[in-house]
Amino acid sequence: MNKTVQRTVIFEELHGVKIHPTADEVYAMARKRMPNISIATVYRNLETMATNGDILRLDIAGKRRRYDADLSKHYHLRCRSCGGVSDISQAAISQVTQKLEKLKGVSGIEGYSLEFRGICEHCQNGEVK
Repeated sequence: MNKTVQRTVIFEELHGVKIHPTADEVYAMARKRMPNISIATVYRNLETMATNGDILRLDIAGKRRRYDADLSKHYHLRCRSCGGVSDISQAAISQVTQKLEKLKGVSGIEGYSLEFRGICEHCQNGEVK
């Protein structure tokens, strides 16, 4: 990763949370450390880091783009109550992903994207995020 001071702050803020923030949320976090950072700088750096493979860009159906610094193999649950995004480990759905992996190469399939929808643990437990 080609590091500028701004990019380092943005990455550290993103890496320090598990909420899969939007660019606006990353901007709010970064401004606490760098009050003069611009929203354009945040957007540009998030897109550059995503393109370079330093972070994940989450294009979740019908919602604003979110970002994730966790590059491990995992999936996401979109909460229909709070709108948040939480992680689902590979191990939790290994039987499903094993079947999906077998589809690679069939009819030109090269990969897949899997998104789950439901109620997150916080909302199930009546917790406020």
